[in-house]
Amino acid sequence: MSHLSFIPKSHPRYFSLLTREKLTEGFKKGIVAAEGLIAHGRGEAFDYILGEKTLNPAKKAIKAAAALLLLAKNPVISVNGNSAALSAKEVVKLAKITGSKIEVNLFYRTEKREKKIKDLLMACGAALVLGTGKDASAIIPELLSERRKVDPRGIFKADVVLVFLEDGDRTESLVKMRKKVIAIDLNPFSRTAQKATLTIVDNIVRAMPNLIKLSREFKGQGEQKLKSILKNYDNKKILKEMIKIIRNNY
Repeated sequence: MSHLSFIPKSHPRYFSLLTREKLTEGFKKGIVAAEGLIAHGRGEAFDYILGEKTLNPAKKAIKAAAALLLLAKNPVISVNGNSAALSAKEVVKLAKITGSKIEVNLFYRTEKREKKIKDLLMACGAALVLGTGKDASAIIPELLSERRKVDPRGIFKADVVLVFLEDGDRTESLVKMRKKVIAIDLNPFSRTAQKATLTIVDNIVRAMPNLIKLSREFKGQGEQKLKSILKNYDNKKILKEMIKIIRNNY
């Protein structure tokens, strides 16, 4: 029985507890690594300070991210255990709208865990999931972790990569490969947030539905409009705004 059956929906932190439950269920199923639970706790601490809502700087970043994904020639959504447990359906929806490939990429990589994540994404409607098993045959230069193994059809040749709660090493390496990296990370101080091309400082469970909505609205609009959105976007400014909010709310 789910622990949430004991918690009334009127509870002020019901949705946060629902998120925790999804992650613990994902852990029990072998999708989420134990370390992923710790990482979520760190992000949740920042979400408290942000008031557990999507703030204006994040809304601007989501708008720019939608434009960047739609302008990309080879966009890829990189999925880890936490993002699979929390937003598998949303990942598949966003991929279909933006024409993005989906690739599993894990720091704590095992073939069994890769397969579980792939099966979950396929069950949610994904036509193809890259990066599992022997398909991860390309190597990201200068990266030593298991994340260095990528699919030559996916992340390796992508021009835009969307990552979730990521380790900064890979973000840095992808940027060095001249790829544009969109990061969804609640910690604006992290290397991932600081090194990404575009950073959405928001909870994935709020950011993904908004990203889907805007991508759907923007699809079919001219390149000039999408390019103008990106031209007016300044990631360093957005990060500074988020950090200022955190300092004022602390």
